[in-house]
Amino acid sequence: MEQSPPMQSNADTTPGEGLVGEEVWSDVLQAMDRTYAELVDYQEELEARNAELTSLRNFLGSIMTSISDYLVVTDRSGRIAEASASFCAAQGKAVEAMTGVMISEVFDAEEGARVRDAIARTLAAREVREVSAQMVTAAGREPVEFRISPRLDRRGKATGAILAGRPMGELLRAYDELETSHRELKDTQGQLVRNEKMASLGRLLAGVAHELNNPISFVYANTYTLDKYLNRFETYFERVQAGASREELIALRAELKLDRNLANLRGAVTGARDGAERVRDIVEDLRRLSADGSGESTCFDLVEVARLSASWIERGMKSEVALTFEGAPRCMVTGRRGHIQQVLMNLVQNAVDAMAGSAAPEIRFETRQEGDRVVMDVCDAGPGVPEDMRATIFDPFFTTKEVGKGTGLGLSISHKIVEEHGGALELVEGGGPGACFRLTLPGGEAA
Repeated sequence: MEQSPPMQSNADTTPGEGLVGEEVWSDVLQAMDRTYAELVDYQEELEARNAELTSLRNFLGSIMTSISDYLVVTDRSGRIAEASASFCAAQGKAVEAMTGVMISEVFDAEEGARVRDAIARTLAAREVREVSAQMVTAAGREPVEFRISPRLDRRGKATGAILAGRPMGELLRAYDELETSHRELKDTQGQLVRNEKMASLGRLLAGVAHELNNPISFVYANTYTLDKYLNRFETYFERVQAGASREELIALRAELKLDRNLANLRGAVTGARDGAERVRDIVEDLRRLSADGSGESTCFDLVEVARLSASWIERGMKSEVALTFEGAPRCMVTGRRGHIQQVLMNLVQNAVDAMAGSAAPEIRFETRQEGDRVVMDVCDAGPGVPEDMRATIFDPFFTTKEVGKGTGLGLSISHKIVEEHGGALELVEGGGPGACFRLTLPGGEAA
């Protein structure tokens, strides 16, 4: 019997089909693994981002709580989305109560309209603007200066505004206090200038008294002489009026020495007039010396003022000091004569004090014109200023004198006065052993 060919079994095809299914299933599982891994990575990244956002939110919250200036975030319509604790405290409300409130409501109608307009312009132009407004607070109206910045999203579209405000009330009060302090300081400075001038005048009293005593004594002596002559002439004219004889009048004239008295009479009148004129000149010098220098600046001769200042200091000295004037005989400057005279008197007085006990005291004035400025060097023959003191010599209350001999304000005030005149006062090398101060002032028109 012929055998039939054996039938093909499904085993020839099934194994191949099964292999393909396993590969697909393996790919699916791998894809699922990758997706799961990516999801895990995304979850970790989201958690990290969430932690970062939470930290940033807490950081921003701490800023909003602790910042002293006002910080307000609004949407496009002007409603408050966020506000600092300081802003809410100024309104006397909680932070939650301020959310959703129109920013214009914290101002008066006119001020609120101006702030709304500034916000609208900021959002339209996307640029920072500043606006000052009176904000209504729980304590009353308060001036605030706001800096408005646009709030932009990722696409650069304006979604709202950020207002950073600084309360100006304390600053304005500080300005007022500063202005008051500055005014008081100027008043005090003026008082110090007057006090220093009075101190300088006090040092001159002995010399002034001597200067006045001599001509006054001379006038008094001549008036006494004139009174004596008057009595004699009255006696003689009474006898004339009584009809005395010629012989009697001749004898009386000789007895009263009328001829000699008549010759001396003109001399007595001249002497009295000279003494009175001397008193007048001294009083005029005193008037010019004591002038406070207020009012408009004038044009005057600096050399003349230096001579007058030196002469008054010289009157009060117990020993003679050689005064030398070199350079231009006349130099016109612009300023307050009384103040500049005080500066020169202070420089001369300091030079005299520095040369106390010197065998050959000398003060040299050298004046010259340098462009539109006038320069005067005042140099003495004293021991000079030590190197370690040069930097502080113009400081207030600096002095090398003993207690009770000086306030230490003279050079400091003199330096300030010269600066106010647009000039300079400095210590320079004078080519000698003593100190040399250089005074520079704006020149004036020659008379």
